[in-house]
Amino acid sequence: MAYGYTGKILVADLTSGTITVDEHDDDWYRKYMGGAAMAMDYILRGVPPKADPLGPENVLVFAVGPLTGTAISGQSRMSVNCKSPLSGLIGDAQVGGFFPAELKMAGFDAIVVTGKAASPVYLWIKDGQYELRDASAYWGMGTGAFEDAIMAELGDKKLQTMTIGRAGENMVKFACPVTFTSRAPGRTGTGAVMGSKNLKSIVCRGTGKVPVHDADGLKKLTQWGAKNVRVNVAMAGLQKYGTAETVLAQQSVGGLPTHNWDSGVFEQAEAISGEKMYDTILLKNDTCYACAVRCKRVVEVKALGVEGRYGGPEYENLATLGSYCMVSDLDRVALANQICNQEGMDPIAVGATIGWAMDAFAKGEITLADTGGMPIAWGDAETMVRLTEMIATRSGFGDVLAEGMNGASQRLGGRGADLITAVKGNALPAHMPQVKRSLALIYAVNPFGADHQSSEHDPGYAPDSDEESLRRLALLGLTDPQDPLNLSDEKVRFALLTQQFYSLLDSASVCQFVYGPAWQLYGPDHLSDALNAATGWNTSVDELVDVGARKLTMQRLFNAREGAGRNEDKLPKKLFKPLTGGPSDGLHVTEAQLEDALDRYYAMAGWDKATGMPTEASLDRYGLGWAVYAPGAEPLPHTGGLNLPPGSTASK
Repeated sequence: MAYGYTGKILVADLTSGTITVDEHDDDWYRKYMGGAAMAMDYILRGVPPKADPLGPENVLVFAVGPLTGTAISGQSRMSVNCKSPLSGLIGDAQVGGFFPAELKMAGFDAIVVTGKAASPVYLWIKDGQYELRDASAYWGMGTGAFEDAIMAELGDKKLQTMTIGRAGENMVKFACPVTFTSRAPGRTGTGAVMGSKNLKSIVCRGTGKVPVHDADGLKKLTQWGAKNVRVNVAMAGLQKYGTAETVLAQQSVGGLPTHNWDSGVFEQAEAISGEKMYDTILLKNDTCYACAVRCKRVVEVKALGVEGRYGGPEYENLATLGSYCMVSDLDRVALANQICNQEGMDPIAVGATIGWAMDAFAKGEITLADTGGMPIAWGDAETMVRLTEMIATRSGFGDVLAEGMNGASQRLGGRGADLITAVKGNALPAHMPQVKRSLALIYAVNPFGADHQSSEHDPGYAPDSDEESLRRLALLGLTDPQDPLNLSDEKVRFALLTQQFYSLLDSASVCQFVYGPAWQLYGPDHLSDALNAATGWNTSVDELVDVGARKLTMQRLFNAREGAGRNEDKLPKKLFKPLTGGPSDGLHVTEAQLEDALDRYYAMAGWDKATGMPTEASLDRYGLGWAVYAPGAEPLPHTGGLNLPPGSTASK
């Protein structure tokens, strides 16, 4: 590869202890772009149907994109994909920080991990060289302790790590690796898969440069972004308050999930708001590699041992650890968030699962006999923190909650099932379909479950949206803004097309706060120009949307092999129950509304209405006929231990 990529993908077989390097042609890279779509090619070819997500047959992929490691804002992103231990379906997560750029500058576009090591190991990568090393001495360490120890051992404070803590080692179903002790691909349990493989960390150091086709063109776009950060209202808000500014915004419209999703308003919302954080515990704002937006929070609470190195709560974490649980103690929300980063857990899943437990305890579906005599009361901040620690170590009742809501309910003989707030095992994030109606559809159909970063939200396509946002949406063919509370044909089109575009963002591996179809810093046309400057291609916005649609189709095909189609595109009962209090009082999604929207979505996506499976025509369109699994059929040909596509080579 001449531009935008290194042309090398590292494949580590932990069972044999061997590492190979795959190389692909330009057409393969253009077809998948990078990130999640690139990962899906390996996963579809490498993971057999019905494989145990925590077994050696699972394939774990870390993949970046063509802009990663350049100087433009929002490019240091990475997708992490595998079969999810939460759902048994596809797992998908994204992360920023400095590790993605470091990997690219070390000479690789992706890392593919297969098998299981006999004892703990870490993967060491430096400027094109690589080695599996013993990590037994580091097993049991938190992310910060490991980072300190490995920097001391290797004598390099500039290296980057992607590390699991005790939650991943204990295979907590929603564990995640953490990089820079404060950034995580949080969703779907990728850290549990690392733990199951005895992979403690990937440690990376790179000093190379990413070659681009049109350096001047990319520089102009970079400078445009740095200048417009100052005038873009959304970017200015992210700089000052981070995503935490969303707490009071959602509260104002009745969209702040509260009391395990019984309400959209929290009386003490101000106490956990971004404004409160700014005035009290915020040290500074931080950034990812070469990004001018600087949206990350750094907080400190000395009395509780909360350190700046572990970052600070995002909006989702403030809601899930806060309003979901009726907790208004900002200091302890920050402490629980730090524990998640130290131990490697998804704060969305942690808070949502504890909120579910509080709900079930209040209703008598979880008892003191289940919890070992520990009350789990609404609003108890100290218990929320204690349970967070117990989940990471699987101690006491934490061992039950470590299975996620679905798994915990099963362990309890089905108790609490009607109180679950998750789709395909993935806990509901803090954006409410009751007030953003297209999210009801997206949460249901998304291949890896409920996710707030898989489509544009309804207010972005409302009649009162700003002119520039509507101009950008028109590039996707969306020219008829709709009320946030409807699920009209046009709203279903909006959901599908923006889902495909966000899917593209996860394949191009760029930040969804910096690139997007509406309010973000860069629009679809800017992204196309940036990708072309990096690669020398001539991609259009339409071609980019097709990349996103291809990735979604691949994930849908993976789920189909596990028996999941329309039968799994469903919402928890909580979303069909009317909300209480505030502006959203009485609002709810109806089952009939969802089923009707599913019919229209499948038709627009090129999927079969009855089964929710991609049709032959859509497979032909995206070049995915090879990925269809037929029971009893001959397996795809193997190369170098993995099923690799035509035009590939595998070498030591």
